[in-house]
Amino acid sequence: MDSVTQIVLGAAVGEAVLGKKIGNKAMVLGAIAGTIPDLDIIANYFTDTVSALEIHRGFTHSIVFAVVFGLLFGWLLSLWDKRASLKEWSWFWFLCFVTHPMLDAHTTWGTQLFWPFDLRLAYKNIFVIDPLYTLPFLMFLILAMFQKRESVKRRKFNNLGLIVSSAYMLVTIILKGITYSKFETALENQKIAYAALETKPSPMNTILWTANVETEDAFLIGDYSFFDTKPIQFFPHPKNHGALGDLAEEEKVQRLINITQGWYTISERPDGIYLNDLRFGKMSVDPQAEKFAFSFLIEKEGNGVTITEEAKNTRNAEKLLSDLWERIKGN
Repeated sequence: MDSVTQIVLGAAVGEAVLGKKIGNKAMVLGAIAGTIPDLDIIANYFTDTVSALEIHRGFTHSIVFAVVFGLLFGWLLSLWDKRASLKEWSWFWFLCFVTHPMLDAHTTWGTQLFWPFDLRLAYKNIFVIDPLYTLPFLMFLILAMFQKRESVKRRKFNNLGLIVSSAYMLVTIILKGITYSKFETALENQKIAYAALETKPSPMNTILWTANVETEDAFLIGDYSFFDTKPIQFFPHPKNHGALGDLAEEEKVQRLINITQGWYTISERPDGIYLNDLRFGKMSVDPQAEKFAFSFLIEKEGNGVTITEEAKNTRNAEKLLSDLWERIKGN
């Protein structure tokens, strides 16, 4: 999830664990803990694109990290603040660390919660930024913050934030199940043979959902809003994997393909060969558009290849939000 949401979650968990003993300090330290797992983005400055993608939401988003660094931070804080025991401080940091990847596991990118095992959990039931999840959570946290440390209201407000956010998360799972069934039915009605189907919510909402469908030579992309009245349409995007040629044998390209879990197409443009990661959708609500959120330029360089992520255009993002609102209203 986005950094604001993780800060709110960390603060709320910190308050639930030690708020009664150390007051607002629990929220502050919890908020800090909520950002620490995402420090893996530092790898972007020290390694290549593919390695940075492999590192992202890996070790720092694992139970191993939560245990090891929970104990370390717990020991350090127990030396500084004696109001809580070593056990309490360790439990505090462990929970703040482990709830971060548990939340991220519900997004499209997912997390390697069970690192070092090569298993990435990605339930794809909530977008990385969802105001309906974050804003009520934040509101209850602020209300709790202004109550006295011993106040019953403080604990009630904080618990309400955790309960409401968790309930919304459960709702998104139910909505995913409903929309998945809608896409399955549409494929069956249109007699489309397919090998795999995955669904995810569109940016910042859980009303409009998109589906990626794998067929023999292409990926089909369709969308469905709960306000739609017309049948779901699927639009083909040729895999074009053969366009990679000898590049497909390069170790770095194979690693990038592994990251996409096979959900990719290849585009041949005037400036080179691009690999498009389909898992994160397009920079448009038009299912026929070819501008994907994540595309990577693959260039031959000496005895190897260089892979560069295509830069985002902020104007495309602004138009996407405007068009998204219109599409959510139904077709």
